[in-house]
Amino acid sequence: MALSISAAVLLGIIVVVLVKGGYVRVGSALTCTLFGFTLAATGLAPTINSGLASLAGLISSF
Repeated sequence: MALSISAAVLLGIIVVVLVKGGYVRVGSALTCTLFGFTLAATGLAPTINSGLASLAGLISSF
């Protein structure tokens, strides 16, 4: 749970920085966000979560 909250906050900050910096337009950021919410409602969500957890474990082992 703490990992998903931390990842959401980190990704939110990254999106804000990219939009403010002019690298990404607001429409593109909203489209990607909506796609993420849609993807989270599919059967692929547990696979994505376990992949992210494995990646976090790999990064923390360094």
